[in-house]
Amino acid sequence: MRKIATILAGALLSATAINAAVAADITVGVSWSNFQEERWKTDEAAIKAKLEEMGAKYISADAQSSSAKQISDVEALIAQGANALIILAQDAQAIGPAVQAAADEGIPVVGYDRLIEDARAFYLTFDNVEVGRMQAREVLKQAPEGNYVMIKGSPTDPNADFLRGGQQEVLQEAIDAGKVKIVAEAYTDGWLPANAQRNMEQILTANNNKVDAVVASNDGTAGGAVAALAAQGMDGIPVSGQDGDHAALNRIAKGTQTVSVWKDARELGKAAAEIAVTLAGGAEMTAVDGSNAWTSPSGTELTARFLEPVPVTKDNLSVVVDAGWITKEALCQGVSNGPAPCN
Repeated sequence: MRKIATILAGALLSATAINAAVAADITVGVSWSNFQEERWKTDEAAIKAKLEEMGAKYISADAQSSSAKQISDVEALIAQGANALIILAQDAQAIGPAVQAAADEGIPVVGYDRLIEDARAFYLTFDNVEVGRMQAREVLKQAPEGNYVMIKGSPTDPNADFLRGGQQEVLQEAIDAGKVKIVAEAYTDGWLPANAQRNMEQILTANNNKVDAVVASNDGTAGGAVAALAAQGMDGIPVSGQDGDHAALNRIAKGTQTVSVWKDARELGKAAAEIAVTLAGGAEMTAVDGSNAWTSPSGTELTARFLEPVPVTKDNLSVVVDAGWITKEALCQGVSNGPAPCN
């Protein structure tokens, strides 16, 4: 066992007490799937800042979109002395050996933002089914009728299907009433904007540009969809996204994207750091503040914590400026007479 063994036998300590007692002796290893998306740097900064505040050490590795490299990355983080692991899984199925390697050494794992289908991993994320609902609601407000395209996330990420399920819940009534027709949908390998753009281009061609709305599952895929639409002169089509990427928020100000469901990565990163230290200190997963029992769609019983997302549209753009998420200058770049605060 390589878990920090400083908790007195039988002592009932709060997470705060555990953190204060052992953080200085803890090294948290973070395995990132990739840094190709803007938001992960924000998450990393939040994790590092919280660990530094607590006196714990941060080490990391970037799998560069390779599930095989991620396995070796985790093994390397363990070899470097990690007492807890935060893993953003590149492939939910392929990550199993990494969890096993950690378990063999008594090292707790936090499944970060993406589901790891293993009861030994604490699942920390936002409510992604609700994110999907929020995306579809906002697009449906703008396009209550017409042909819809669903640009989904990566087929290796369970979040893609959680989002898609929430989207379908909202759209189903309009579909049943014959008001909305889903004319095409496609997964986006690796969540890469270029893949989303290529998929959208092919869908537009196949449907003779007869598309009235796009439910894209994150801001990267939304950016790809918007680029494909713009090439066809279809700038007014409602498009959803998520993550609060600065480029996406600017698109909302410009009117080329309808909504970005903002998941404050600063809060997620902070929570991950706190949970990792708490678990490394010997606490049970059920002792983590805000934790709940949760059963995955496949029936795996997990301990999880879900944070609340916020849909950002042209009607409440000021919320991200007021929260210090983006500057007014960055939000309003290239915008004239736009929505507040860009007016």
